[in-house]
Amino acid sequence: MKTILNVIWLVFSGFWLFLAYMLAGLLLCITIIGIPFGVAAFRIGVYALWPFGYTTVERRDAGAPSCVGNVLWLVLAGWWLALGHIVTGVALCVTIIGIPLGIANFKLIPVSLLPLGRDIVRTNEPFAVR
Repeated sequence: MKTILNVIWLVFSGFWLFLAYMLAGLLLCITIIGIPFGVAAFRIGVYALWPFGYTTVERRDAGAPSCVGNVLWLVLAGWWLALGHIVTGVALCVTIIGIPLGIANFKLIPVSLLPLGRDIVRTNEPFAVR
């Protein structure tokens, strides 16, 4: 079921969201200070390309630099990407088939707003690893 949802996701919104994250990552990598944010955008872009079967968990070792970085991310790119997820999610929820895809878009909003200090893991990994 995950594979079917991922293929439908890829066609209807995953590819476009992936391109948006890649564009944001490239723009953020222009400066040396923005490189960590660009890497985060690339990481989340791959997650947005194929989201079913994966989830995000907070890292226990993330500290104050992640908090400061998340505030900068929110100002520079986060709210634009979250707005893209909201618009795409609402558009997908118009049809019955698109409702799971819209919910997946809404699931990506917190990650697009505050990505630093999070890891992307498979949903079938034991909770001890998470």
